[in-house]
Amino acid sequence: MSPLTSEQRQLLFDYCIGLTPQQQTAEAETLICSNPQAQTIHSKLKATFARLDSLEPEPCPDTLAERTVWRLNDAARSSQDRLQQLLASEQSRAVDTKRRILVGLGGKLAMAAMFVIAGSIVLTSLNYLRFNSHLQQCKMQMGSVFRGLTQYMSDYDGQPPTLAATPGDPWWKVGAQGDENHSNTRNMYLLVKGEYVKLSDFVCPGKKCDKTPEVIPAKLQTYKDFPSRNCVTYSFRISCRRSGNGRLLCRKVVMSDWNPLFEEMPKDYNESFYMRLTPRLLTLNSINHRRRGQNVLFGDGRVVYMKTRFIGADDIFTLQDTDEYQGCEVPSCETDFFLAP
Repeated sequence: MSPLTSEQRQLLFDYCIGLTPQQQTAEAETLICSNPQAQTIHSKLKATFARLDSLEPEPCPDTLAERTVWRLNDAARSSQDRLQQLLASEQSRAVDTKRRILVGLGGKLAMAAMFVIAGSIVLTSLNYLRFNSHLQQCKMQMGSVFRGLTQYMSDYDGQPPTLAATPGDPWWKVGAQGDENHSNTRNMYLLVKGEYVKLSDFVCPGKKCDKTPEVIPAKLQTYKDFPSRNCVTYSFRISCRRSGNGRLLCRKVVMSDWNPLFEEMPKDYNESFYMRLTPRLLTLNSINHRRRGQNVLFGDGRVVYMKTRFIGADDIFTLQDTDEYQGCEVPSCETDFFLAP
């Protein structure tokens, strides 16, 4: 039997730490069942990771990556200053032969090249740590939303936060405070008004920007929706048609990172909205995590990082058999998961 490839070993590692989407999970399980070497590696990884179960997870400080980058930049600047001093000293020092000049300068240039290479490696590692930190914080925030949603439903006889709406109401007018607003986010804003979830938990740490407004807590109760689009960078399930007994369908998926189809919306709420799918839009992942994938919160409380937009054959960011959007569409069947805006 041929040894496992590096891709297969990486797949087993990702599977053991719970980072594989549904399709890769199935591939990993098939590989483990069919390959004795894979079974051995899987058993050893499980035994190793089992020791971590007794540890209490601690949230990564928001400023950890920034502080680390600052310290490395400071160290790099100090190294560059020292390198400039050495080069200046070497160039001003009298030498006897041209060969000695070339050897000395060549050594300094080699040292400079080493600094550049080391710096690039460190920055790459820091970028990965920052990305992973944002990803884990995003998962924790989705977990907070789920706990708030569960508590809300417990207080309201099992009913999710829902405001009255009629077919054809626009769901894209996030942040509009008038009576004509029927955005999809205003339902979830009830969790903020009821103090079930903090407003800040609706902004993905990977998508924070200087434009996120500061909101006075005392005014939260006066809003009918999130104060602005910059206050919510997640997408939520659009309610499906109601079943015969009045229950809402499509409860499998609750929310996800920002839908890439609706990143740019009209700033004027009186304007009409129109968007047509393109091949590029059909391949984009969420902008929240550098287009590499998206966290998805399921109805059982699981938060899964998915590198694909598909659950089975269904794209969670689009409606089935729909290429044009005017901001008022809803799914027509329980297997069509549609999260927006």
